[in-house]
Amino acid sequence: MGIPGLSNQNNGQQRLGITEPISLAGPTEDDVIKTRELEKYLQGVGLYESQEEAVGREEILGRLDQIVKIWVKNISRGKGFNEQLVQEANAKIFTFGSYRLGVHGPGADIDTLCVGPRHATRDEDFFGELWKMLSEMQEVTELHPVPDAHVPVMKFKFNGISVDLLYARLALWVIPEDLDISQESILQNVDEQTVRSLNGCRVTDQVLRLVPNIQTFRTTLRCMRFWAKRRGVYSNVAGFLGGINLALLVARICQLYPNALPNMLVSRFFRVYTQWRWPNPVMLCAIEEGSLGLPVWDPRRNPKDRYHLMPIITPAYPCMNSTYNVTSSTLRVMSDEFGRGSEMCEAMEAGKADWDTLFEPCPFFESYKNYLQIDITAENSDDLRQWKGWVESRLRQLTLKIERHTYGMLQCHPHPGEFSDKSRPFHHSYFMGLQRKQGVPVNEGEQFDIRLTVEEFKHSVNAYTLWKTGMDIHVSHVKRRNIPTYIFPGGVRPSCPARSCKLEPQGGKGAAVGADDTKKRRKPEDDMDNNSKNSKSPVSLPVPSREVYEDTTPIKLDESEVKGIEGQKSKKLCLRSPGEIPSGDSETNGFVTTNQLVNPILAATDTSSSKEEENLAIEKIISGPYDENKSFPEEPEELEDDTQYRNQVEDTGGNIQNNITESLVPKPAVAEEPVVYIETTCSTRLCSSEGLEELEPAELTAPLLTVPPAPALKKPLIRLNFTSLGKAADKSS
Repeated sequence: MGIPGLSNQNNGQQRLGITEPISLAGPTEDDVIKTRELEKYLQGVGLYESQEEAVGREEILGRLDQIVKIWVKNISRGKGFNEQLVQEANAKIFTFGSYRLGVHGPGADIDTLCVGPRHATRDEDFFGELWKMLSEMQEVTELHPVPDAHVPVMKFKFNGISVDLLYARLALWVIPEDLDISQESILQNVDEQTVRSLNGCRVTDQVLRLVPNIQTFRTTLRCMRFWAKRRGVYSNVAGFLGGINLALLVARICQLYPNALPNMLVSRFFRVYTQWRWPNPVMLCAIEEGSLGLPVWDPRRNPKDRYHLMPIITPAYPCMNSTYNVTSSTLRVMSDEFGRGSEMCEAMEAGKADWDTLFEPCPFFESYKNYLQIDITAENSDDLRQWKGWVESRLRQLTLKIERHTYGMLQCHPHPGEFSDKSRPFHHSYFMGLQRKQGVPVNEGEQFDIRLTVEEFKHSVNAYTLWKTGMDIHVSHVKRRNIPTYIFPGGVRPSCPARSCKLEPQGGKGAAVGADDTKKRRKPEDDMDNNSKNSKSPVSLPVPSREVYEDTTPIKLDESEVKGIEGQKSKKLCLRSPGEIPSGDSETNGFVTTNQLVNPILAATDTSSSKEEENLAIEKIISGPYDENKSFPEEPEELEDDTQYRNQVEDTGGNIQNNITESLVPKPAVAEEPVVYIETTCSTRLCSSEGLEELEPAELTAPLLTVPPAPALKKPLIRLNFTSLGKAADKSS
């Protein structure tokens, strides 16, 4: 069987991908010069490891391979196998993720997979005997098994290098040394955990087979990973892009421009994905049904797949969506960043910008007026590590719940990283920027009430099955001027606002918010809304009976800020109406059909193609049959699944998740920023610290089991009110 997505062109050259390339043009002298500059820049910012560290990683992998071979022989002998079978018993180490792709940097972890025979079990042998062996080794530290994760993993440091070790139990008595895990037959008669664990290696190897030039692909991917981290959109668990997602996006651009150098590929990455019509899928090859009956991504057959907002499909069987974590809010943020990147690349082509401009860090804490702050604490470092992993896996649920309970009117921008207050032991904090959905008319006095949403989220987090005393979580509303200083470099708050992450159109094109817009944002943030007292009463909610202490401090986004960005829309190209999807090979029986797309401008000599013709080709490729204007499912099931710990392992087989039910807002919201009016007080007890209004009860060890879920009203409750429910109770009585 041939490689999916690979076919022959008329000129005898192999064509990679499901469509014809957009351009076969080779690099110009300017491309060569700028690519060298890019490579030098990436080296200058420390993205390449030293030769000494590279050798150290190879030694660690060799040592791990020896350890698992000794382990499998020991357990074979312990199970009563004769000496001949003991000597034949074998296990093997594979790598995947950034290390296998060749884009890892200094200090990066190594994603590894141990493949063992059928008699070596996961729970008893891998997490039992192998864990015991590793725990007794002096070079192994911070050993942390996670057997309950969606993709079970053993995390540890080996000679100071972080290692994630997965396990795949094959239906073979003997593991051959030349085992090829890319074959579909390797998945026969194995459990779901093994399929997920194998998926990381299988996807990584298939990506490398489906790009025209591996070295060009690696340089471009290094660049895009660095960009995503600097711009705050690198985190699969937070609903942004993980390593494998970026690898698939970059690989598709390499297929569309097979002869281009990294300088051009970076520019085309932003140009293509700025115009991409999500939820049209990004695919490196046609989706194959396979012969084992495993479920594959197919929105025609699987209704749940229709609610994926940004499908990026893995190329190895079973093909699955690797970006099921994306929400409407995170898609909006990424779309804005794609647009900004496209503009920066155009500016570089005109000599008006450089690589520093493209990689300028996103000033997240200057981009919004209001934030949610989530603080977690534990009693010791081991408890904090477990608590942190659990909470991070649930933070996306808070975003989804807020989107759902406000009918998509309130958008959350989660920061992908965590911060630590050095003055507080065993503490982490996370932040989410808040804003009303842009482009929606704002009525006087309208607010969003997410108190019960927050309580529901806390209840789900406190349901952690491994919860221990001291594991606490607090959710607070904090204004921009009261962001704690420990999140800033050196603990010093910037003296003046930086450029915003958001885009503002000028002359029909989005542009980064500059100095003029900054001036508009300099009104005092604590200006009171003089008309707030006369606004209409909010919709009443069921009120728990409890004593509260209140402190109301209304805050309103400045009218000047709203007027300064009134009517803005994200930079999007007007595309043709959907009706076509990328074609696959003629012999493929998947949902991708044949010959639906033919590049209208591809010619023998395409070096003279204009930008307009290229945009036309891009438009043709990204056209698809999916209608974004879908209604909400009546009961998004994923929000009900609040007791299962799905620890997301970066760049692992966790990208293949069977039976996933998404509760996403199908229509991404990218529009202007309107007024958001917020009241802030405690939900049970006021815990004020430098403008930080605590929303949580003092005792988190007893979750609020009686808090009803947010009511599903036909008319959205539009009140972002961080006040106590008790106030309404007092007034009603």
